Amino acid sequence: MNASVLIVSMGLVLFAAFSLGRGRSLRMAGADGAQSLHSLPHFYGMLTMLWAVLPAIALLGGWQIFETDIIEYIAIQHLPAELRDTKSVQQGLVLNQIYHLAYSDEPSLAPEFMLRAAETIATMEQRSRWLKSVVVILSMLIGAGIVWSMIRPAMRARQRVEAIFRTTLLLCSTLAIFTTIGILLSVVFESFRFFREVPISEFLFGLEWNPQTVLHAEQVSAEGSFGAVPLFAGTLLIAAIAMVIAVPTGLMSAIYLSEYAAPRVRAIVKPLLEILAGVPTVVYGFFAALAVAPFVRDLALKLGLDRWLTVTSESALAAGFVMGIMIIPFISSLADDVIRAVPRALRDGSLGLGATQSETIKQVVIPAALPGIVGGILLAVSRAIGETMIVVMAAGLAANLTANPLDSVTTVTVQIVTLLVGDQEFDSPKTLAAFALGLMLFLTTLVLNYIALHVVREYREHYE
Repeated sequence: MNASVLIVSMGLVLFAAFSLGRGRSLRMAGADGAQSLHSLPHFYGMLTMLWAVLPAIALLGGWQIFETDIIEYIAIQHLPAELRDTKSVQQGLVLNQIYHLAYSDEPSLAPEFMLRAAETIATMEQRSRWLKSVVVILSMLIGAGIVWSMIRPAMRARQRVEAIFRTTLLLCSTLAIFTTIGILLSVVFESFRFFREVPISEFLFGLEWNPQTVLHAEQVSAEGSFGAVPLFAGTLLIAAIAMVIAVPTGLMSAIYLSEYAAPRVRAIVKPLLEILAGVPTVVYGFFAALAVAPFVRDLALKLGLDRWLTVTSESALAAGFVMGIMIIPFISSLADDVIRAVPRALRDGSLGLGATQSETIKQVVIPAALPGIVGGILLAVSRAIGETMIVVMAAGLAANLTANPLDSVTTVTVQIVTLLVGDQEFDSPKTLAAFALGLMLFLTTLVLNYIALHVVREYREHYE
């Protein structure tokens, strides 16, 4: 049974469980109807449905986690002894070939042990799919049947349903916390491995970024340079250009939409503006590389700026400009919500004292909404620092330490992608450098988000 059929079957079982649970509660109520029940009838149906789906989800998740390992263990028993005893790179390559044989219908001249292992994998996966489907559906029926048989008019179904939802929400929030901790620990562990080979002072204050892998002693530039200052400078330069574009435009748009625009205009302009937030970043990257970057280069050459500055086809200005356009709806939407949340009494009081609308906006509304606006701007800065695709396509990969916006630069995120592209062994400083860059990026965005939340929390109470 494939995944789509299993999902449809689970949906039908859930619908049946809800209907049967609700129907049994009404039948148990007798002539008095739902008034004699402790909870509303649909709570009995929901309780039956939850006891059907939760064990099934737990069972399905555990099955998915251990299924591949078990099948691989069985397949490895068909390998020769030298490949079966220990995990190695060669064993991984052989397993990849076996999986290819298992999923391919074409005849192959592979060794006999690989063909047997491939046949075992194909057979085990097919049996596993059917057995998983049967076990999951059976567990749903058993869970629903147990709760269905326990339904009584005095059963506190609503409290039980609310307890299940409360526990589920707690588990989801705990999962998010542990996921964050796991990501942080994995990055920190690999970063420490990097800093054991490259001094942290060189990484934080070095002025040259050239992460080379040493192949032999006579290699030119045999020792790589891991000074990350050019990456930090390029990241800050592009983010600053993006903020110069996005902050005034987004803030002015929010002020217009919240204070000046007619309801009909607002209903049209605001959705159109927020459409920009739904455009994929790769589309922005194409726009930056094919339209904005050549325009910036040609304009700089016509103005004669090449006599004083380096002008390239890939520039920080092009990437920052397009990134700023991408962030405009983010700032505009947050600022608009914050400005509209300012109490109407503050506006009426200012207007009643004789202030004009523009004076009210400058002297009352903006100061009252300032914490939320600043918090939104700092969150937008985090968004700009973490952007990758636009920079790859419009600013290039050159790690130049420059303040010239017309020159090509690179950012932390771009270098992380570059270092981890392709088959990599996580034992060399070149690959481990990506984790050190990721740690710096994580700490930077964490600090910015904390500052944003602190600003909002610190000053919001002044206007309550």
